[in-house]
Amino acid sequence: MFRHNPLRYGTLALLFAGAVYAAFAAGYFGLEILIEILVLAMLVLAIDMVAGFGGMVSLCHGALLGVGAYAYSMLAVKVGVAAPVAMVAAIGITGALAWIIGAVCARTHGIYFIMATLAFGQMAYSYIFETPVFGGDDGLGGIPRLDLSAVGLETMDSRTFALFTLAALVLCYFFAVAVLRSGLGRSLVGVMQSEQRMRALGLVTWRVKADVFGLSGLIAGLAGAISAQHILYISPGLLNWTVSGEALVVVILGGLGTLVGPLVGAAAFVLLKHQVSEVTPYWHLVTGLILIAVVMSRANGIYGFIEDRFAGRLTAKARKSPDATVPAKEAQNA
Repeated sequence: MFRHNPLRYGTLALLFAGAVYAAFAAGYFGLEILIEILVLAMLVLAIDMVAGFGGMVSLCHGALLGVGAYAYSMLAVKVGVAAPVAMVAAIGITGALAWIIGAVCARTHGIYFIMATLAFGQMAYSYIFETPVFGGDDGLGGIPRLDLSAVGLETMDSRTFALFTLAALVLCYFFAVAVLRSGLGRSLVGVMQSEQRMRALGLVTWRVKADVFGLSGLIAGLAGAISAQHILYISPGLLNWTVSGEALVVVILGGLGTLVGPLVGAAAFVLLKHQVSEVTPYWHLVTGLILIAVVMSRANGIYGFIEDRFAGRLTAKARKSPDATVPAKEAQNA
């Protein structure tokens, strides 16, 4: 079961404060980077739900983000549906598709699950790429943003849109926490630890996996709809497997199975990419070396390493505390 601790609360507060500060202090380019971080954070949050707490390493969540972007854009541009309705519909469509993928792949494990999700993602990519109504390789432009003028907000302003995206990420985080703390989330963790045992207890394990996969798809769909509104243009490249692979790297870099770690990883990855790319075009090489170092150190990502050290210090302090020695002495006297 997912739990918060003081370090996680503190990290979340620092991340939120940093995002708010950047939203008000940064210029246009800085706001674009901030929005990129926030959208990536939503995607990796969705992946961590299924991979970190369910053992379902997915290579189709990038495609789900693309489905959300295309669903929103097609409804808003081609069909003429109002942006709020198109956004809700896009999230629902993506969640439903994710549930179907989860249900089909739920009976596979390990590398077979990874390859099955990769196949679904590539099928979606090929379909969008080869279907003229979606714009093919040329993509689709003229995508509208949500009209929030009724509440005094102008989403075409980058600062306002960044704050809107931050609010969406906060909602996604609390949604993920609520799912993982629910009976469904506890069942998912039980399935990851021992699927045979949970099945013996009468649990329909494939349904648990499919339900959580579908719920994570809702977050990916929201990230896709916001991504489309951010750039005001989409292309089939959003559905490519490399998007999922990059997001999975971010999850591992930040800390798998922590929810907070992937948020740290998203910020570190995007900032590192832009900083290193100013010096050399081979920023992927630098990122790869850092990822190798993280894996070889056997630490659970950047945040996982910090959390382990934090927990170790608390344990050491507890052992040195005079109160902690009292039960031991009483046990010896008994």
